[in-house]
Amino acid sequence: MTNSYNVLLHEMEASYSELHAEGKKPYSLYEPIVYTLSSGGKRVRPVLALMAASLYSARIEKALPVAHALETFHNFTLLHDDIMDNSPTRRGNPSVQVKYGVSQAILSGDAMFAIAINSLAQADEKKMPYLLKAFSKMALDIMKGQQMDMDFEKESAISLSDYFTMIRLKTAVLFSAALELGAYAAGASEEDCHAIAESGIAIGIAFQLRDDYLDVYGDDKTLGKPIGGDIEENKKTWLSIRAHELATERGDDTYSKMLSLTDPVEKCNAVRSYYDKCGLPEEGEQYIREYTQKALAELDKLHPSCREAKESLREIYLLLAGRKL
Repeated sequence: MTNSYNVLLHEMEASYSELHAEGKKPYSLYEPIVYTLSSGGKRVRPVLALMAASLYSARIEKALPVAHALETFHNFTLLHDDIMDNSPTRRGNPSVQVKYGVSQAILSGDAMFAIAINSLAQADEKKMPYLLKAFSKMALDIMKGQQMDMDFEKESAISLSDYFTMIRLKTAVLFSAALELGAYAAGASEEDCHAIAESGIAIGIAFQLRDDYLDVYGDDKTLGKPIGGDIEENKKTWLSIRAHELATERGDDTYSKMLSLTDPVEKCNAVRSYYDKCGLPEEGEQYIREYTQKALAELDKLHPSCREAKESLREIYLLLAGRKL
């Protein structure tokens, strides 16, 4: 983690403390929110907003309302994701729906959405029309992506193109909005806002591709969640989609038989071995490299006032693509 990231993370955490304050009433509404916001996380999206702001102004406090809104909104989506996926843990702790119940998780999540909008409203009044329009578009796009992800579970075959559309909406648009809104809050030109938004889409896709990879080949202690969950639940990832495509091309029913295995460990090991046999880890690395290079190319189009901040952002991109951040 770079020094600039640590500095901005400290700024974010210090200014975010009011949302962690205990004692708000009704306690039953706010306690799950405090629990969620205090449970860790690397604050990647709000720090990206502050890094984008630092490209154009030394006064990164201009982007703090954006950073607060993004982090609160992101955690709201995690509450609802865990309900829809019936996830028992989040960041190594019991998920909110497990600790407080599903109904409470829904209501506290809804409250977090409202808190996010209120945080955004603290930004420069002159910039609010642009910020609000972009933020609301991002929010709706994420919900579209989540719906696509849910719909995919009911379909036997999904194209890789459909998958990339889904992760663009579900994951990448939040990275994109963080960078765009942070830059805009600090005075970036519309041309630069467009370029940095496109770079965010590309690095967000690379990030999600790596996330899919790590769910199969990663370490549960590092990720804070059990490895192999996507395989166990037959989720549509680029790995499973490519495995299905290759099995179909070869007329091989081995892969489909693996998906019907009932023992989670046996199933995970068998599917992972099939992925290895098909060369999917290497293919995935190529996808990740391509999207990372696209993100860096869009970053090169920027005309920041601070060149050092641009180099720091490049370094963060590389860490995100490797999920080392």
